[in-house]
Amino acid sequence: MAEFCKGCGIKLQNTDKKALGYVPNLDADYCQRCFKLTHYGTLTINMQQGIASETTFSKINALNAVIFWVVDLFSFEASLIPSLNEKLPGKDIILILTKRDVLPKTLSDEKIYEFVDERLQKEKISVKDMLICGHMLKKSEISMECVDEISWAIANYRENKDVVFMGMANVGKSTLLNQLVEDSGITTSRNPGTTLDLIPLYQEEGFTIYDTPGIENPNSMLSILPPEELKQVIPTKPIRPFVSQIYENQSFAVGGLARVDFKVKGNASVVGYFSRDLDIHRGKLDDADRLWNMHINKMLKPSVDKTVDTMRVWKAPRIKKDEKMDIVIHGVGWFCVNGKIDEISVKVHDGITVSFRKAMI
Repeated sequence: MAEFCKGCGIKLQNTDKKALGYVPNLDADYCQRCFKLTHYGTLTINMQQGIASETTFSKINALNAVIFWVVDLFSFEASLIPSLNEKLPGKDIILILTKRDVLPKTLSDEKIYEFVDERLQKEKISVKDMLICGHMLKKSEISMECVDEISWAIANYRENKDVVFMGMANVGKSTLLNQLVEDSGITTSRNPGTTLDLIPLYQEEGFTIYDTPGIENPNSMLSILPPEELKQVIPTKPIRPFVSQIYENQSFAVGGLARVDFKVKGNASVVGYFSRDLDIHRGKLDDADRLWNMHINKMLKPSVDKTVDTMRVWKAPRIKKDEKMDIVIHGVGWFCVNGKIDEISVKVHDGITVSFRKAMI
């Protein structure tokens, strides 16, 4: 009889149907929440913001382990963990970059490594190695190559320690582990908070591989969108850049989740990198407020706000001549912009972070 759910790690119980870990029969391997997620895609208890990151870090630090830190390349800024080395003192960290396959093929791995290395230096995060992974949703020749690379890294860096896989919610950690560890049985879904506790997955020759709950990020759109709308925002297929040239003041709506307003003084380029299922609407800036309030939650969806008045405004820094800048809406995607732009304003749900960085692509 299992004491903990094989899918999410929660302790099993059969006394409270509305609580985590409920099973009709204690002989079950999976809690009812994991069973319904796996077989019906139904989320009975939403734990998007219910797992304290301090608890997860405390449990990781209690282990003598090397850390495999999983980061989503598409949602890179929202996947970063500030002061990670301070949160995991003395731990060796190997960075695994997932969802390579949703980025354009024209972006080379060399350029990705260069971009990530520069961002880590800026964030003062130190890692021992970096690996790029993709195509992990289904077993394939490419995914097996990634698994082989990770297996090599485990053998090379473990040094008689356990192995812990950790990262922000929705970075593809459990999906990756289901490929790495055959018959692991971890429950996977788009919903943050699927894994609820440390799960020992694999034991051999005196070491254990652990899965961990996704670290919460309250400043990412992924932490507040309901499950049915996450499907629109999280890409599972290669993104198709939204390319636009502008010559006058324009406004771009990302569904109803964000609005980016441009005041220009000449020709400028705006390229959007978002899920194929998320519509981008372009219009004149002068009419943007009226159209937003008229179409929010109708044509402009999904949305968190009902009116532009409840949204926070972020102001972008000036773009230097001949440089490109990314406007990153955490958990949603980004616009890459350059040209003769006088002012950029970003309107997004209050509490969601917007970053401005040197262009990835």
